[in-house]
Amino acid sequence: MTHLTSQEIMETLVNSGINKTNSSLKKLIILGIMAGAYIAFAGAASTMASYNLLSSSVYYGLGRVISGMVFTGGLIIVTLAGAELFTGNSLITLTLVERKTTLAKMLRNWVVVYIANLAGSILIAWLVYNSGILGASQGLLGGITVKIAAGKVNMTFMQCIASGILCNWLVCLAVWCATGSKSTVGKIFAIFFPICMFATCGFEHSVANMYFIPAGLFASANEAFVSMSGVSGEVMANLSWGSMFADNLLPVTIGNLIGGILFVAMGYWLALKDKK
Repeated sequence: MTHLTSQEIMETLVNSGINKTNSSLKKLIILGIMAGAYIAFAGAASTMASYNLLSSSVYYGLGRVISGMVFTGGLIIVTLAGAELFTGNSLITLTLVERKTTLAKMLRNWVVVYIANLAGSILIAWLVYNSGILGASQGLLGGITVKIAAGKVNMTFMQCIASGILCNWLVCLAVWCATGSKSTVGKIFAIFFPICMFATCGFEHSVANMYFIPAGLFASANEAFVSMSGVSGEVMANLSWGSMFADNLLPVTIGNLIGGILFVAMGYWLALKDKK
């Protein structure tokens, strides 16, 4: 067979969780920053590839598809190069329920990786803003960047949770399927379709939002970008660092954990544990 069985995938992820929860603090921080940067690169590239289409009501759907296809590169790099991504690490719960790690070790991994992902993402957002590329098309790219960020912090709490569940259900399926592949090409294809689906739908990914919202915040300092965004003053008023955490990252992170833990890790564990 060229692909592991579901049972073998689960066992591989359990062993991976052991390594992740026993990693040194230095390793988690460095690989966490790298993962945040890789997802941020994907976010920047996906916006650049589709901003003209996203600004059109006629071609918006096509823009979402192109954006989704480009965004897949982020998790592909994380998987093939090796990095610590918070959303994928929700699968460490498999290691916990198999009693191969402790709750304290799992939470340590999540907290350190989450903060490191945030640092890497904000770094890329700051560099992107200062690179000048947001001025593309007389500032239309900067305007779309502001519009994306403003839209994310103006979602309701429940919308963020539901969208976060849908997102990480697909992200963790991508990790699950990629783990089962024995070839590089197989891993790329296993990641591509689930990630493309979530990104095309626009579901909320906490680490991706660690780029999209800061990028919009940096861009909002430019009045020309704000004008090009077409966002109302009322909506813009809620775009702040505080709203990023309280109105988006908090509920989206909750949703991401539910999606990854309940619908992937626990779903497969409950289905397969009796065979062990």
